[in-house]
Amino acid sequence: MYGGKHIAKGDTVFIFASENDGGRGLIVRGAVTSSRAIPKKGGVARQTPRVSIAVKRTALAKRPLGRSKLKQFTDWNDGLPETELNFKFYRQAKNKIVGISDETAGFLDGFF
Repeated sequence: MYGGKHIAKGDTVFIFASENDGGRGLIVRGAVTSSRAIPKKGGVARQTPRVSIAVKRTALAKRPLGRSKLKQFTDWNDGLPETELNFKFYRQAKNKIVGISDETAGFLDGFF
């Protein structure tokens, strides 16, 4: 969903602990050490592409960033990094890997 199937070894990732599962939002930045596509199941018409990744942690978040700080950013066309994150992470509250813009990655770097 949102470009996550294109993740590859060497990519930088920002990991959010799902607040739907008791997490607190942004927790670490890391580097992908391996990535592989999960084969689709036979007999299922519509399937979301799935990948399995391994990540090496490179930094812990120093400031919190989660749903409570992002939920006010709902103007989907304003171009703000906060809005991009709110749209991709919280519009459909499922665990996922998403691609983000360079601007949003720069914004997230400010939390480390």
